[in-house]
Amino acid sequence: MQSLFISATGTNVGKTYTTLKLIKHFASRGLRVGAFKPIETGVTDNPQDATLLLNAIKEVNPLFQEFTPLDITAYTFPLPSAPFCADTKGIIDIDHIIKRYNELSQLCDILLVEGAGGLLVPISRDFMMIDLAKKLDSKILLVTPSRLGCINDTLLSINLLKYSDIEFDWCVNIYEDIDSFDSVTKPFYDAVFEDWWSLDNGIMI
Repeated sequence: MQSLFISATGTNVGKTYTTLKLIKHFASRGLRVGAFKPIETGVTDNPQDATLLLNAIKEVNPLFQEFTPLDITAYTFPLPSAPFCADTKGIIDIDHIIKRYNELSQLCDILLVEGAGGLLVPISRDFMMIDLAKKLDSKILLVTPSRLGCINDTLLSINLLKYSDIEFDWCVNIYEDIDSFDSVTKPFYDAVFEDWWSLDNGIMI
């Protein structure tokens, strides 16, 4: 079983959108795909991201048919914040997350793990999203935005991944500042990175 941890430079960059595209992509290649949203915050009823992921998984992997969205999460919290802040009772247990990960891993060839926020979003005081990816021994796909200012965010995250010696790939989700991206941001990526790719063009369905 392989796993891929989908992270981003921050919130509302497109992690769920990316994971949904990856589900279709890997399924089209004949792989049994699974999804795991370890922690989802801002949940008042059903976890929205986990629901979207599970609905997509049910279309391609019958072993997930009887699951509910809560079956592919480890923790949900009502406060829309970093897990450490949302976890007001201090209940998060990393071992419980790993246990759920291992259980879901048995049902698929590749498990897509969608993080929360960016790489340094705290799960506990001293344990960040990037630490969870390392604990799961997952390769990371870093999703970056196309809005003005994204070069700085992209480079900070890439440098962190390199410093942390984690295998990763990265792509740009071009959905903001579309009209100006080619002149404001793309020239730098073209000059510095030989093989950067955009999400919609890079994932072939």
